[in-house]
Amino acid sequence: MIQLPRSVAPACLLLLGFLAHGLSSQHTALGQDGFRPMFSDAELSGWVRTNTPQETWRFEDGILYCTGKPIGEIRTAKMYQNFVMELEWRHLVPRGNAGVFVWADDITSRGVPFHRGIEVQVLENAYGNTKSHTTHGDIFPIHGATMTPINGRGGSRAFPTESLSNPSPQWNRYRIECRDGEISLAVNGTVVTRGKDCVPRKGYICLESEGGVVEYRNVRIKELPGGEVPADQVAIADRGYHSLYTGLNLDGWDADDVSQWNVKDWVLAFEADPGTTGTLATTRSFDNASFVVDVRLKDAESNVVIQAGGNLQIDLSDPASATHLEKPGRWNRIEVIAKDGKRVVHLNGQPAVSSQSDDGASDKLVLSPSGSVDFANLYAAE
Repeated sequence: MIQLPRSVAPACLLLLGFLAHGLSSQHTALGQDGFRPMFSDAELSGWVRTNTPQETWRFEDGILYCTGKPIGEIRTAKMYQNFVMELEWRHLVPRGNAGVFVWADDITSRGVPFHRGIEVQVLENAYGNTKSHTTHGDIFPIHGATMTPINGRGGSRAFPTESLSNPSPQWNRYRIECRDGEISLAVNGTVVTRGKDCVPRKGYICLESEGGVVEYRNVRIKELPGGEVPADQVAIADRGYHSLYTGLNLDGWDADDVSQWNVKDWVLAFEADPGTTGTLATTRSFDNASFVVDVRLKDAESNVVIQAGGNLQIDLSDPASATHLEKPGRWNRIEVIAKDGKRVVHLNGQPAVSSQSDDGASDKLVLSPSGSVDFANLYAAE
């Protein structure tokens, strides 16, 4: 037997203690049944605040609390394909609305505060039941996703076969099973809603803030085996975008006249007479950044000019841009993609401005609307 020097022995014991703690932590994180907790700390590690600020979500004493304001989402940092997700939820105010999204894109879709994906409804009983929806666990594709419902009513929405959810402030248990493009929901222990042929069938999981004051607990997930998924059935992966707008205030922005700007939850409205121009600029500068800006021109006289770094200016009244615009009152998506020393502008998915050289200078994002204009989904990626 080899005897360690006295000076070495305590260090070895300390190392063994750290190793034992690490093994114990891993064992706690992944239970014997294969489930792993999805929330563990106040920082919401493993989650991305897509378009809701820190004030919207709070994790404390095992409870995830959502204020419901602004309307928006958080998503997992990781994509999932086949899995079982279990959670308990309750609305604290009657008629509350929320949801769980699966197989979702990295950011919200054009002109809405929600991701493309498959939504599992989290709706409080007092909201009421109609031919178009129930409060007992509907499942439906949203914003470009597709699904074939089982027990549908002529559309793409799947309806529950039983009414089992409890009213506020009682707790409800959801078990969501997603496997090879098929989804099922058990409410309080009984499978009630199912869908199949889902696209995407690999993507992020989101929790939705939609006005309802809601709590979640015992949120956990077990991944299941899965094979290769065709590229066209995989959600858009993380492009590094983070939100520039809180939905609560103008933090992070400087306006030449604050009175012209109205924070309307997920929509930031510029309200001015025709021909009146304003300016809103980020307080910080960005290096070689990509941007997303959703714009809704309220009438034919409205316009927006955007400075998106370097020498790049986007004027929606220019013929190169105007040809791709939706009619007034509809949303447009402007995406400035910085790559290989150039910036390319896409308007509603179509190339709108020729590639321009990027001198690498640090610049702010500047919005200069004229007339009544709405903005939403303001993102940057560096």
